[in-house]
Amino acid sequence: MSRLFGTDGVRGLANTDITAALALDLAEAGARVLAGPAREGDPRPFAIVGRDTRASGELLASAVAAGIAAAGVDVLLVGELPTPGVAHVVKNSGADFGVVLSASHNPMPDNGIKFFARGGTKLDDALEDRITELLGQDWDRPTGAAVGRISRFPAAVDEYVEYLVDRLNGDREAPLSGLTVVVDCAHGAASVVGPAALRQGGAEVIVTAAEPDGYNINDGVGSTHIAGLAEAVTEHNADLGVAFDGDADRCLAVDALGRVVDGDQIMGILALGLHEDGTLARDTLVTTVMSNLGLRLAMEKAGIATVQTKVGDRYVLEKMLAEGLNLGGEQSGHLLMLDHGTTGDGVQTALHLMDRMARTRRSLADLAAEIPRLPQVLINVKGVDKTNTDHPVVAAEVSAVESELGRTGRVLLRASGTEPLIRVMVEAETEETAQAQAERLASVVRDELAL
Repeated sequence: MSRLFGTDGVRGLANTDITAALALDLAEAGARVLAGPAREGDPRPFAIVGRDTRASGELLASAVAAGIAAAGVDVLLVGELPTPGVAHVVKNSGADFGVVLSASHNPMPDNGIKFFARGGTKLDDALEDRITELLGQDWDRPTGAAVGRISRFPAAVDEYVEYLVDRLNGDREAPLSGLTVVVDCAHGAASVVGPAALRQGGAEVIVTAAEPDGYNINDGVGSTHIAGLAEAVTEHNADLGVAFDGDADRCLAVDALGRVVDGDQIMGILALGLHEDGTLARDTLVTTVMSNLGLRLAMEKAGIATVQTKVGDRYVLEKMLAEGLNLGGEQSGHLLMLDHGTTGDGVQTALHLMDRMARTRRSLADLAAEIPRLPQVLINVKGVDKTNTDHPVVAAEVSAVESELGRTGRVLLRASGTEPLIRVMVEAETEETAQAQAERLASVVRDELAL
């Protein structure tokens, strides 16, 4: 039986995979695990529930609130708020836990259910498994005055914006003054928070894709569809553009010429700034195996170590917490700055990237040039035994290619988590070399591992 929780909560097609019944059952089980039974004399346990702008979020949030209240836990509904904003409210309010209804960058018909533990941190596998075990179980439900109450917390948006800007300001007024930014909110949860925080930081803000109607989230906009942002930046002669996804836990950027600055480059820019200030913990940056070799080489040149994890921001976070590190992330734009928050935060990333521009008085293109991207070619080889990537012939060919590429190239073979395919990725000094070596390896994988 496959595991209910994925790497980022429970996700699927709303009202088919993610039904109101499942949402209620999960919320009730989650409340039992994360809040526990109320003890006499203790304050009543309470939880925070937020969502992105999908139409299905309304019915699912209602079901989640009902499930939590049925477990004897009070509920504060914060409405449409970025996922990291919900995590912040959980931590700042002292809530027992929080729930977000979002499918992040997925299309509108999807939705998901994600929990935060006390303190605004993601759940570990053991807690998720315990919640799963309790699904559908009969138990002695509270009655009368012990049933949870549901209320709204409309001040959450303003409080979150104030927090983001306060963390940036220090003793400076309008630290982003003089910068013009185009912001693409993906018609998602950052449609209010993103522009408000950037304006309060002092920037001139041109807003796009910030008119959510329940159906247009991520629809040709946001961090997975960045071409429109690039056009808007050049059209408005802006200094940069930033794009969030539906729940604003990630951020990508474009420079004044409309060229994409990805998560690797943003991480590198921020790491160099923290390193110069002496605040980069252990002078180490946490990345994933998909981060471009150019990032690692740039960090080595600056005296910054890099450590790699599996793909997924939860694995980045685990490594950061285990080793006492404060900056990490993914090429996709999920960045974790643990001095400022507990999870990836796209709006926070945009603020700190622009702060780096303002402090150095350098353009984004100039800053990004310090983090060159080596050409990367990715080939999906289908219909193969994905469990056998260490096959002797394949391993020998990988070693041969790595030897030829030397320090200015790398090879990565990754098995798909859902399909019978292996992803062959090669980075090299030139596009031609990367393409040729990727095709060479893909051919060997296809021949040796065919099903």
